[in-house]
Amino acid sequence: MAMTELALRELRKTYASRGRPPVEAVRGIDLELRSGELLGLLGPSGCGKSTTLRMIAGLEAVTGGDILVGGDSVVKVPAQQRNIGVAFENYALYPPLTVADNLGFGLAARGRPRREVASRVRDMAERIGLRELLDARPGGLSSGQKQRVALARALIREPDVLLLDEPLSHLDAAQRDTTRRELKRIQQDLGHTTILVTHDQEEALSLADRIAVMKDGVIQQLGTPYEIYDSPANLFVADFVGEPAINLLPGVAEADGRVRLSDSVRLAVPVRLGVGVGREVVLGIRPEDLGLASGEGDHGLRARVSAHEPLLEAGIATLALDGVAKPLVVQTGPEVRLSRDETVRVTADPQLTHVFDAETGEALR
Repeated sequence: MAMTELALRELRKTYASRGRPPVEAVRGIDLELRSGELLGLLGPSGCGKSTTLRMIAGLEAVTGGDILVGGDSVVKVPAQQRNIGVAFENYALYPPLTVADNLGFGLAARGRPRREVASRVRDMAERIGLRELLDARPGGLSSGQKQRVALARALIREPDVLLLDEPLSHLDAAQRDTTRRELKRIQQDLGHTTILVTHDQEEALSLADRIAVMKDGVIQQLGTPYEIYDSPANLFVADFVGEPAINLLPGVAEADGRVRLSDSVRLAVPVRLGVGVGREVVLGIRPEDLGLASGEGDHGLRARVSAHEPLLEAGIATLALDGVAKPLVVQTGPEVRLSRDETVRVTADPQLTHVFDAETGEALR
């Protein structure tokens, strides 16, 4: 199958309503997807990610900018003439039809010969593990099976671009894990250029080759999952990506390469940042990047245990630092047992400490 690139150029969408100010849902997005790449469009509800997907599919009119598929603009091409496959979160299957008929419906509607339709249905069912379900109807399928049928129906037309809108949101935890692995395998095997729209960071981090994090119609950061997680561009990205959430602690930069969190609590930061003395900053430290030791000795920051959740694979400790209003969350090993009000020592590697400008929210590199 020929590989296809997708490019968005200053893509904008504004909703105008009589008597109300216009709403800018998407504000000048620039993106380029390589052939066969899976891009995760990640962000909270209302950030513009589904609107972006609908504009690419031709289901939403474009206010400004361009959409290029294989180098050709499709902005003025009707949705039915764009070779774009879409799998929505609500499946949108035809209840009276069998799985086979659901898969072949679009091909038959475009006048493909019956023999070709049947052959492609069998081939796609084999690839996606639906062969035993071809005679079943959607009402008798599990949520995971329905999702696979919806995905197969989008893929069977051999689209230039595949769009997935919250494809796993209706599945329970076990089904979500299984379907996520299947989705990754299918996308890699078939090589479709794909955009995955999701609010689930785990979904994006595990599936995507690159992730675009959106907020208020603007892409905040574009990068690999490792870049997004290890080097967040601003406070929003840092706080949105990561579970448990990153610790964000306000402080003031001091002359010795440290940040003062309170009168008695100071943490070192990478000296290469060149943070100006007296500058208000926010320290970001992921719970798994903090070390924990017994309260004896003078190594590390002294803290009091407020709560500890032993979660088998790892634990979550909530600590109070002297004079620091915000609690500190630390991920502990499975063998650790802590009691409320116990005293512990916390260590932080300066090279794993993120520093953000308190006013702009931007990362200080």
